[in-house]
Amino acid sequence: MNAPNIDAVTPQSDGDVVSWLTHETRDERFIDNIFAELCLRLQGAGIPIKRATMNLLIQHPQWLGARIMWTDGKQEADISRVDYEVRERSEYIGSSVYEIQEGASEVRERLERAGGRKHALYDDMRAQGLTDYVAWPLLHTLGKRHVVTFATDRPGGFDDAHIASLKTVLPVLALVSEIRMKNRLARTLLETYVGTHAGEMILAGATRRGSGTTVRAAIMICDLRDFTRISDSWPRDDVIDLLNDYFDAMSEPIARHGGEILKFIGDGLLAIFPLSDPKACANLMHAVSEAREAMAALSERNGMMGRAPMNYGIGVHVGDVMYGNIGSRSRLDFTVIGPAVNMASRLEALTKQLKKNVLLSRAFADLVEHDFALEHVGEHAVRGFSEPIELFAYNG
Repeated sequence: MNAPNIDAVTPQSDGDVVSWLTHETRDERFIDNIFAELCLRLQGAGIPIKRATMNLLIQHPQWLGARIMWTDGKQEADISRVDYEVRERSEYIGSSVYEIQEGASEVRERLERAGGRKHALYDDMRAQGLTDYVAWPLLHTLGKRHVVTFATDRPGGFDDAHIASLKTVLPVLALVSEIRMKNRLARTLLETYVGTHAGEMILAGATRRGSGTTVRAAIMICDLRDFTRISDSWPRDDVIDLLNDYFDAMSEPIARHGGEILKFIGDGLLAIFPLSDPKACANLMHAVSEAREAMAALSERNGMMGRAPMNYGIGVHVGDVMYGNIGSRSRLDFTVIGPAVNMASRLEALTKQLKKNVLLSRAFADLVEHDFALEHVGEHAVRGFSEPIELFAYNG
């Protein structure tokens, strides 16, 4: 993200600011950059703002929202993420953002007046020498309400003309911010549901059935053992918690070491480590090691609650896969297919028969055996393949 060009920030009126916001921001991808430059231009139009924020609700699996804050003297805005639990905390309850989200059309606090409202937000601004503060809803389509705020240290606070000028900017700021948020939302949702690399390909236009590419990759398929028995005997909410904990234990090491999870299939997952990264196979092994540790800790925690240890199987192979869109005309899945994927799946199934948590094909083992201690478990028939496959177990 680039800082705004301060030399260009020389409008003479609030009309210039609105014109700039309407016509000259189309090539800027990031709303925080637009907001920082907006604040500088408002100052250039004679509006004495010293602090401004945008408080945005975002659709993200980990975060409720984001706060973009600009303060006087800065060319860039600061961004902080807001977790879902904030709604239970005193910093939010009774704040201007809380009031706006509850339906208020404006929150105004004259900070220099005696007897003002007591809240950590207002106390902090008084301590900074600010004299006036105003918050308004930033209205997006489908009833979505976000919040924008401005504060000043001008003696006497904002005058009526300042307030009128700021209100003039709000409708255009709402439109400009919604476009950027929807762009970011599309990327976030794709990253959440199909992974980072697949999401980038889809956004770049890989949306037709059959579109894709051939990728050489290490393939990892994991499955939870005895899940049918667990789902039949455990309470529903406990089963959901178990699955989420299990997927956290497996997924976080994969993501941390550069793998991409393409699919959750019931109690299983499919991930790839493209060999375009020279360390891909070693990264997969490190991910497996950390996942084993996380699963051991999870089983220990379950054992303290009187539950049986969690068993799982992981199959690993390497080869060429077709990476792209598969499905019907109107419903597509971005995934990998090919004999190499089938082999990884068969190896995962064999882990139960051979009583090994992790099985590796000879093709994959050849790429990592010098750096990792592997156990040779012989040749075994693999369903769907004519010749027995030489297999290795990994216990590290």
